[in-house]
Amino acid sequence: MITRRKLIRAAICASAAVMATTLTSGAYAQNYPTKTIRMIVPFPPGGTTDIVARLVAQRMTETMGQTVVVENRAGAGGSIGADVVAKAAPDGYTILMHNITFPLASAALALANRAPYNIDTDFAGISIAANVPLIITAPPGVPANNLREFVALLQKDRSLKYNYGSTGPGSYMHIVGEVIKRDGKIEMTHIPLKGAAPLKQELLAGRLQLGGDQLSSSLGDVRKGTLKALATNSSQRIAALPDVPTVREQGFPRLEAEGWNGLFAPAKTPREIIDRLARETAAAVRHPDVVKRFAEISAEPVGSSPAEQDAMLKKQVAQFRPIIQELGVTLD
Repeated sequence: MITRRKLIRAAICASAAVMATTLTSGAYAQNYPTKTIRMIVPFPPGGTTDIVARLVAQRMTETMGQTVVVENRAGAGGSIGADVVAKAAPDGYTILMHNITFPLASAALALANRAPYNIDTDFAGISIAANVPLIITAPPGVPANNLREFVALLQKDRSLKYNYGSTGPGSYMHIVGEVIKRDGKIEMTHIPLKGAAPLKQELLAGRLQLGGDQLSSSLGDVRKGTLKALATNSSQRIAALPDVPTVREQGFPRLEAEGWNGLFAPAKTPREIIDRLARETAAAVRHPDVVKRFAEISAEPVGSSPAEQDAMLKKQVAQFRPIIQELGVTLD
């Protein structure tokens, strides 16, 4: 028989266990970090996400007393690297630097029943490190100066065999290409690459007729004339390229989206560690040297709260999940 005394004793034991766990967690977080931190970038070196990660990691190394190492784990639209973090111990020693492709590729994988992780539950936002506008680009040999002209070109000449590239299946540019095909009633072949750097190389070589990524990956080439900027996906024209119209101006409002680079940790990482990493991120992106480098690549320092990073991810999953489902995007 369960007596009142036994119930009281059980309650006291449970409270003591919770208190002990809380104290242990607090002490662990207070001593953090005590070893090297891995920052996973799910794309090859050279793209915007990699650049932002290395700038942040360098500053964190200087201020946290431990080395922060950037590790490139490219492939599958960024999902390979994301999965490494999803399955890592929630101790703050394995974190993820990702971008707008994260919500899109993850939603596409989930709709195809091929997701190795759950985008809604397996990650904890740390901070949006930077906002970087998105642009759609083409090589100079394509006879179109904006996205509207590009679509009209393919509508008029059905014999053209154009390829568009992306940073992988389910990535942002993959969705862009499929929306342009559907809404413009044109045909193109999707060529998935493993990141922004190889995508740009294929554009520069003329093997792709359409591509795009965050502005910093291509701004130098646009200014040199080795690539054309056909549109920006921002809600307004961008200061670095004021003559480039937005996708909304050109009849593709569904492609409007905010470009960002941000950090995530595995779910269940202690809140004290998440908050420490968020403070370190904010300090890193606001350091004068980083601000200067960001300006060179048209990135805007942010250093948001964890809640703001979580909200951005949730917002873009909700925005693009129905589009991906409608288009029937495949990941092959």
